[in-house]
Amino acid sequence: MLNHALGVARALLALFASRADLILENLALRQQLAVLQRTHPRPRLCASDRVFWLALRRCWPLWKETLAIVQPEIVIRWHREGFTRYWRWKSRRRAGRPSTSAEIRALVRRMAGENPTWGAPRIHGEIQKLGLEVSERTISRYMLRRPARSSPFSAVNRLWG
Repeated sequence: MLNHALGVARALLALFASRADLILENLALRQQLAVLQRTHPRPRLCASDRVFWLALRRCWPLWKETLAIVQPEIVIRWHREGFTRYWRWKSRRRAGRPSTSAEIRALVRRMAGENPTWGAPRIHGEIQKLGLEVSERTISRYMLRRPARSSPFSAVNRLWG
């Protein structure tokens, strides 16, 4: 009896509702039926279902009234998660100079280790002869760190210091 009364009340409300509201409500109900008719024992919502409900939430204020397969709070959570994912994607690191490959870094360290008198300009010239494009500043950054030069008096200072 209660279901019949609710049906009559909805029919009366439908007389006064706008055509756009009726179309959106019909679309929402059809989408829920499509989800429930899937062959899984418990129908799962896929990404397109979630996008549908997020879009409906944005454009129709009465979306909560027709929602039966999930709770409205879940749709709001999807919206927040999507917002978070969007800004995480938007703020990812894209710009800047590409990193130097491990092979080039190893080559620079090997050349600097085997030729201790060579500086960054000489190693840069040799690497350019191999056909590799690397700046001299990058080469100086990846050269082996050499100990600071000691003065001739450092041995005396250690003895008397």
